[in-house]
This record gives sequence, C-alpha cells and structure tokens, in this order.
Amino acid sequence: MTAVAATDEAPAIPATLAEALTPEWLTAALRTRFPDVVVQSVEPGPIVSRVSTNARFTITCTGAPADELPRELCIKGYFADMSSAGGGAAGFSEGLFFDSLAETTGVRTLRPVYAGIDPGTRESVVITEDVVARGATFLDSLSPYRPDQVAQSLEQFATLHASTWMDPTLGRQQWLTPSLPRILGGRGLPEIRHNFEGPIGAGAPDSVRNGERLIEAYTVVANNAATASPWAVIHGDAHVGNVFVDGEGRSCLVDWQLVQRGPWYVDVGYHIASTLPIEQRREHERDLLRHYLDRLAAGGVDRPDEDEAWRLIKHGIVHGFYLWAITQKVAPPITTELLTRIGAAVEDHDALTAVQG
Repeated sequence: MTAVAATDEAPAIPATLAEALTPEWLTAALRTRFPDVVVQSVEPGPIVSRVSTNARFTITCTGAPADELPRELCIKGYFADMSSAGGGAAGFSEGLFFDSLAETTGVRTLRPVYAGIDPGTRESVVITEDVVARGATFLDSLSPYRPDQVAQSLEQFATLHASTWMDPTLGRQQWLTPSLPRILGGRGLPEIRHNFEGPIGAGAPDSVRNGERLIEAYTVVANNAATASPWAVIHGDAHVGNVFVDGEGRSCLVDWQLVQRGPWYVDVGYHIASTLPIEQRREHERDLLRHYLDRLAAGGVDRPDEDEAWRLIKHGIVHGFYLWAITQKVAPPITTELLTRIGAAVEDHDALTAVQG
C-alpha cells in the first residue's frame, strides 16, 4: 500500500463509534494520506468491544485507487458509546507505532491508512486494512499453532528488534519509555490471588501459584528490562493471541499497546512459552530460540551467545506469566490455557528463582 503525503489537518479523535463511521469524519481522517478522497457511504460490519473497540466496515469513495486505499477497513479506538472504559490512553503508544514505525520496520502487521493521536488527552484511533476480508485468521490460545508457525512469528520479532536495535532516534522518544515497571503499579496481588486460587489458574503448577513470589520476581524482571542494554523496540505483549495468519498463511503481529524500548528476550521468552502446548514447547523451545537468534543476526545484529540467551528468556517467561496472572477481562478458557502453558514453562525453567540470581 502506498502512503500519500499528508495534506489536511487531522480531525479530532471521535468520541463515539457512531461519529467515527460517518462519511464526514472518515473523509477528513483519510485525507491526511489521500488528499482527494471523498467517502460517500459507510456500511458497518462486525464489532468486537472490550476495553478497546474494533469495528469492521466498508466504504464507497472517490479520489483514491483501491490498491492504495482498500474499501474494506477496520477501526480501533476507545469509544464512549462502545467501551466500558470509555475513552482512554491505553492505545496512545499503539497509535504512535502505526503513525511512525509500522511501515518502516518491515514487520508484518496490519497496514494502517490512518492513525490519529491527541497528545493532550492521549486518546487515539487507528484505521487499518480489514485483513479478515482478505482471508486472515486471528488467533488465541485455543487456536492450533504449529512449531513452524512459531518460527515464522519469531522471525517477525527478529525483524522488529533488528530494525530498531539501539537506534539513537528511538532512544529519545518518550512514548517508547520502558513500561514494565508501571505495570506493577496497576493491578497486582488481589487479581493474581483471584486467578491462582480459583479455576482460572488451576492448571498452572502448584509450585508457581504464589502471588507474593511472582510479584517479587516480576519486580526484578521489570527493573532489569527498564535499564537493559542493548535494547530494541519490543512488542511487549507477545502472546499467541497477538498473532494473526494472513491470507497467504504467513504469521503477522498485532496489538501494539505495550510497544516500548526493552531487551529482545522479553518478547522471545514470552512468545515461546505461550504459543505451543506444553510438551511441544519442551521439545522445540531450544531450536526455536536458536532460529530467532539466527534471524536476528541476519538482520545485522551481533548474535547473542546462545547459553546466555537461554538464561535470559526466563525473564520473558516471567513477564508473560505476570501479565496473565493479573488479567481479568479475557474469556476464562483463554486465560486458563495461557496460565497453564506459561506456568509450566516457569516451573521447567525455575524462572521465579533464576531471574533473581
């Protein structure tokens, strides 16, 4: 998709989905890339609304060729009429990622046609190509995902990391400030106990279902990640549910709310631990790590020592376990599967102890 130089001033972030899906607002938004576009009509499609809202829709328009501006689109925002949380800052970093990085890193993700950010309110809205209309499938922890597909998604993390590795310009961007320590200031022990002491966390090994011990280990992980060097731009929430398989069968990354500067192993350890059933992960994890390291080196980065990398991915495993231990608003079967998978990896790697060594 060819981006067109911005011409018109971006419109205000819409307060409601109903406003966002008007021809008038969409015309103003899309003209920041497609200066001659006029949206004539909008046909709403399926909507998924939790904290954020994702709404598919189809437009008829003039002034932009379909190979540059697809007619089947998807909008993501935090709309007062759809989200229980209303507007908010949760998508601010994601909006900036799509505005400034998505098309320069080479990583396979949603292709944006508009990203609007309000620096004052930190609200955002993003419009992308509707990849479902082009045959894509979005995954969750209950979706089948093979080791060769995990290798594909690890290649995408390697592409992201290598393309941003210690980039001094990105090092000065405030919106990429490491955010793992801030996660500790949000949800914590009450949410962890709710999951660990109930059916949601029952599949995780008994040895790792200790909220106080997890918080202690995650504090070390978060503080180390915030000051780690070398760093790159990392996804930050690299579980299998943030992958989609496009119409050509290729693994792609999605949902960039936790994008930030950080060490590569935060993504890689978390991703390997979350993507495969336990026995498959045990069989393939070392080879998958080796594959990632090879692809990182192919991107021009000095290949990390493999034994040291094996030690470091334990930090990513703890990161993923903590995020799912505090999760409240996802369907319980998905959370259960991820706590079971990642919890087993925590036990296998003795990660709660190892990260503090």
